[in-house]
Amino acid sequence: MTWQEAWHEALYGAGGFYRATGGPAAHFSTATHGAPGRVLGAALARLARENDLTHVVDVGAGRGELLRHLYAAEPALRLTGVDVVARPPELDDPVDWLVSPGGPALPDRLGDLDGALVVAHEWLDVVPCPIAEVDERGMLRQVLVDPASGEESIGDEVLGPDLDWATAHWPGEATGDRVEVGRARDLAWADLVARLRRGVAVAVDYGHRGGDRPSSGTLAAYRRGQQVRPVPDGSCDLTAHVAMDTLDHDELVDQRTALRGLGVDARTPPIARASSEPQAYLADLATASAAGALLAPGGFGDFLWAVKRVG
Repeated sequence: MTWQEAWHEALYGAGGFYRATGGPAAHFSTATHGAPGRVLGAALARLARENDLTHVVDVGAGRGELLRHLYAAEPALRLTGVDVVARPPELDDPVDWLVSPGGPALPDRLGDLDGALVVAHEWLDVVPCPIAEVDERGMLRQVLVDPASGEESIGDEVLGPDLDWATAHWPGEATGDRVEVGRARDLAWADLVARLRRGVAVAVDYGHRGGDRPSSGTLAAYRRGQQVRPVPDGSCDLTAHVAMDTLDHDELVDQRTALRGLGVDARTPPIARASSEPQAYLADLATASAAGALLAPGGFGDFLWAVKRVG
């Protein structure tokens, strides 16, 4: 199978990884989990307020971790989660939920969003895309994979719009160079933005820009907190970084810049407060620590934010 086909089935098929009990949080932590998620939720609530938006939609919502933080930060917001599983029972009652087909496909009911902040947090990196490799003649060819073993072979040439995308945005240069053809992500993002009548769409992901494409690709897999060999058998998460600059956007900034602009501050509180206001000091210290995780170089701070304003 092509990697794109096998990847989609492994994550979103009947026995796919994202449908398993426990969800992604059983295998790895993201910036939406725990204390960092609380700080991120508060920052996104502020982004909604600053843009006079009353509805936040979380696409690829997992088991609702970010939505719970958003509700705690701003209960007056209308909140909607979108993911391939049924509504998690632990969500707060006012939070709405839409079941998605998975991958790039979005539910039909998600549309005509007016006054909404649409957040795609680590969604596009798990929208499967073609994996290709430059052969000895300099031609870009599909990489095929055995879903049971992960063993790869080389298939047909990449042609048509996918080749056009690669030529424009990620031209492989040497034999063996890998290309993750991001056109599938561009189309998924365009579909999401098209459902917004007025508001702001934000894609947050590990990614790269033109001039900084990784020649060996970024396809990776994770299981129970460990990075493992990518095998599209449904037993592990499969992810690849996003060519963020090819998404339709008005702004493209790293997470450090985005969150600092929303008031996220990792500076520790004055030590003098430890004796005068010990409880407040400990709370502020915990918040600063969580903020530091979100801003850290080499970690979540390296996320890129693609921001698109509509209407």
